[in-house]
Amino acid sequence: MASTNLYRLSSTVDKPYLLSPHPPHKHLSLPSKTLQKPPFHLTYKPSFKIQSKNPLADFFPESEPIPVDPNLSFIDDDDKPREECGVVGIYGDPEASRLCYLALHALQHRGQEGAGIVSVNNNVLQSVTGVGLVSDVFNESKLDQLKGDSAIGHVRYSTAGSSMLKNVQPFVAGYRFGSVGVAHNGNLVNYRALRATLEDDGSIFNTSSDTEVVLHLIAISKARPFFLRIVDACEKLKGAYSMVFITEDKLVAVRDPFGFRPLVMGRRSNGAVVFASETCALDLIEATYEREVYPGEVLIVDKDGVQSLCLMSHPEPKSCIFEHIYFALPNSVVFGRSVYESRHAFGEILATEAPVDCDVVIAVPDSGVVAALGYAAKAGVAFQQGLIRSHYVGRTFIEPSQKIRDFGVKLKLSPVRAVLEGKRVVVVDDSIVRGTTSSKIVRLIKEAGAKEVHMRIASPPIIASCFYGVDTPSSEELISNRLSVEEIREYIGSDSLAFLPFDSLKKLLGSDSPNFCYACFSGKYPVQPTEVKVKSIGDFVDDGLNGSIELIDGGWVQGPRNKEMQKVSGSL
Repeated sequence: MASTNLYRLSSTVDKPYLLSPHPPHKHLSLPSKTLQKPPFHLTYKPSFKIQSKNPLADFFPESEPIPVDPNLSFIDDDDKPREECGVVGIYGDPEASRLCYLALHALQHRGQEGAGIVSVNNNVLQSVTGVGLVSDVFNESKLDQLKGDSAIGHVRYSTAGSSMLKNVQPFVAGYRFGSVGVAHNGNLVNYRALRATLEDDGSIFNTSSDTEVVLHLIAISKARPFFLRIVDACEKLKGAYSMVFITEDKLVAVRDPFGFRPLVMGRRSNGAVVFASETCALDLIEATYEREVYPGEVLIVDKDGVQSLCLMSHPEPKSCIFEHIYFALPNSVVFGRSVYESRHAFGEILATEAPVDCDVVIAVPDSGVVAALGYAAKAGVAFQQGLIRSHYVGRTFIEPSQKIRDFGVKLKLSPVRAVLEGKRVVVVDDSIVRGTTSSKIVRLIKEAGAKEVHMRIASPPIIASCFYGVDTPSSEELISNRLSVEEIREYIGSDSLAFLPFDSLKKLLGSDSPNFCYACFSGKYPVQPTEVKVKSIGDFVDDGLNGSIELIDGGWVQGPRNKEMQKVSGSL
């Protein structure tokens, strides 16, 4: 199901024309450290010209509920944290929406349940959003509706429910000075407080997404010009946000002062500027990676080029370490580091610090593969494909009347008996969340004839929920928060179990170590959560429109509190 909407603007846009071809950039080498911070103000000249005025106001469109087949059951046996979003922004390319579509394909792993693109053409913000994979939402006719030389896009992960379509981004809103579209990756920890304040002042919300708060803050801001409204709004936000905004004549990218979620900038050979959550999206559309959007930075792209402004003085960066452990694709460069090299090193550390006599090393595909390669190389043992993953299983299935044990896992993973039978097997996975899937995988491998099964986990134990844009279970559901390593080993049924040592992880990161967020491993939060929504994976439908906010508290987990925070919470 897809939704198409138009948002009329009052100004006119000239057709783009090339002043001079932008010289191609060489790919930067992949340093082990984060790139240096930019000067306060940078200017680049793109190869196009656009003239425009302020747009007219418009409003959120309404979305129809999504019908749910009562014969289908919901399946989520991955037992993994879920990255909730991926974003793309393109300015200055006549095929912006089609390039955005391809870039979203490259970011599909960051969200599989909704996708959308907003483009600007002849001063109309054109929006197509829908539920499902990028290939489900868009086709030739949909992309033909999204003309123009600038566009933003979004892929989303969420729990299932009738309210999903209206929460699919990018959002587009009108206010008295113009219209704006936004795509957001992250999570705001002060969302409830901001929403309550806005609603007290008369704001009406159409979605249950924290991103809508940003649009309301932009609308009520008194700052001029427009991009300063974004700065004004962001100064009120707490938590994680990597966002791209689009208007009739500008593309704006902004990243929170802690830099929790990734956002990179690249450029195509025709001078078009591209923003994306990962460099893999740049690679697909032949854009050269230039650098990250730095924590606390606002980048404004318009006819005058690219301007860099400091959003606010920012503390020590706290980038999400799980991007390197699980979320990002191995071919991406995230936070200035190669994801492939990081995961390979995690496997090498496990082989060094938790060795075991074995005949074969296998991975839980796909996220455990690179770490398994590192383990096998360091241990001097052959890596083989002992588990084959089916990439054609969705998140719904028709279950047989006679129950099949471990049905969900068996749908997705098939053991290779020729690799496993009679062998001492090391199984490398990226993480253990609730432990339910790990226990099924161990049983699956032993049923295929393995003599021993040794689990090696390429991350430290996860003991706390994420509040910065990752959908994780509550802390009570996290097995490492309740059980010791030995107790977890007994629960999953493996012959041995070892996690990546926390200290070894930080040692590997070297001088960059203080710049990462380890809250899921330590419970120490850079931005203290007091009201954040943490969805239990797959079992909570966040509607937000039916009834009062208290009625959906089943989907909220209270974070650590102190007296001052209790006063704030109590005043809502």
